[in-house]
Amino acid sequence: MFQRVSLMLIVAGLLGLLGPEVSRAQQPLQNEAEAAWFRNVRQLTSPEMGLARSGEAYFSPDMKRISFQAYPRGREQYQIYVMNIDGTGLKMVSTDIGATTCSHFHPSGERLIFAANHHDLREPEEPQELEAYRPRQTDGAGAQGHPGEHPGNRAGGHPGGQGQGQGGHAWKYFPGMEIYEYTFATTRLRRLTHSDGYDAECTYSPDGRSIVFSSMRDGDLEIYICDADGQNARRITNAPGKDGGPFFSPDGKRLVYRSERYGDGNLQLFVNNCAGTAEHALTGHDVFNWCPYWHPSGKWIIFTRADFRGRPNFDLYLLRDDGSEVHRVTSAAAFDGLPVFSPDGRYLMWTSRRGGIDAPQIFIAEFTGLSPSGELLAMPGPGQQ
Repeated sequence: MFQRVSLMLIVAGLLGLLGPEVSRAQQPLQNEAEAAWFRNVRQLTSPEMGLARSGEAYFSPDMKRISFQAYPRGREQYQIYVMNIDGTGLKMVSTDIGATTCSHFHPSGERLIFAANHHDLREPEEPQELEAYRPRQTDGAGAQGHPGEHPGNRAGGHPGGQGQGQGGHAWKYFPGMEIYEYTFATTRLRRLTHSDGYDAECTYSPDGRSIVFSSMRDGDLEIYICDADGQNARRITNAPGKDGGPFFSPDGKRLVYRSERYGDGNLQLFVNNCAGTAEHALTGHDVFNWCPYWHPSGKWIIFTRADFRGRPNFDLYLLRDDGSEVHRVTSAAAFDGLPVFSPDGRYLMWTSRRGGIDAPQIFIAEFTGLSPSGELLAMPGPGQQ
């Protein structure tokens, strides 16, 4: 389980983080409907830090740091960064060669895993290693294509991939992607997987003994669990269609992940046990359901949804762990996606273009919609369910 620090350390660190707000004359950082769920929204990353665009951020177990991926200024491949929760100490921990994606702290806080292809820069072969990404209509901020993309910029697809031009968007499954472990004390980078095919989207189990990840080693994108050193991989999913973005539940007994099973360009969310014998769909596949993440209570899952038939935008939603109840959390005109809760459940961190910024960056807010134990506290207004 995640380590805890004292309340004083948490408050001190987050007071520093929740410092002066970046002035945004174009758009507010929060609307009235969202106030039922969170407050005190702040932007954590920015171009002024040398980060042209940033996304998919995760808290360290002690909540003193975050890890995330970002384009260094002038570049169009993500690299992995770590920085302190107050915005100081920014450091790239990947090699600055090739592409990277999906970092995640070990429960000890001493190590970090992520996927990279710096040793093998082969491009994916079409169409087997490209997943179509549903184009979206104008979102009210003028963006089209990739979530959070600014008009005139080349679409980036899934964080960790590149788009295929202005009209056709895809997630790239680099065949050279492997999982690496970075040790903070030594700055040593160690390769954990050695398969021919994409290995990525990796996260640790709560006890740090296992890693769950997505791989194309058997031809289709499937979910696997291996030991923390990369050994003894075993396959969890077996249905046709791409499965990805897995996370262990806070008690380590279940998994949540997304899947594309019907070839219609939409994704749905599933839960399963760690043996792969109890898969259960939490959502349908009529809309685009993406990037689920557990609340520390284990009772709720936050995720991103886009309905291309209606409101063409990516918003955050909250879902009961049995799929029985769903609430919309964000309703800004700009892209919101890739959400995560802090280890104590008091904060929400996500990737967004809110505030009128040109490209996605990382935001954080105090999350008031749930208690740490998972009690629903929000009183959703009209249109929020």
